[in-house]
Amino acid sequence: MKNYTITVNGNVYNVTVEEGTTAGVVQAPVAAAPKAASAAPKAAAPAGAQGSVVVTAPMPGKILAVKANAGQAVKKGDVIMVLEAMKMENDIVAPQDGTVASINAAAGDAVEAGATLATLN
Repeated sequence: MKNYTITVNGNVYNVTVEEGTTAGVVQAPVAAAPKAASAAPKAAAPAGAQGSVVVTAPMPGKILAVKANAGQAVKKGDVIMVLEAMKMENDIVAPQDGTVASINAAAGDAVEAGATLATLN
């Protein structure tokens, strides 16, 4: 058995390690890091207001601008909103021709990858 003193982010931990196996590792409890506050969920759209074509965020980021409104006709490739990710502006475009049924994010919102940004009919 070997004893080690480890300092992580200013917290000191005494750790005992048994050589030759992985069973027997003893570690002082570590306080969980505080979770970052997530953006408040948007109010659900009224029934029937969601479209059949879902436009999702390809990566986590922040919505810089919303370029389309609900009810607006769009063509494939038209910019619906602008997403900032890794210091780059990414256009979120309509995947097909249609009408914007709902906009599910607003300028300034932080979104995760796969989050629904808009729906089309």
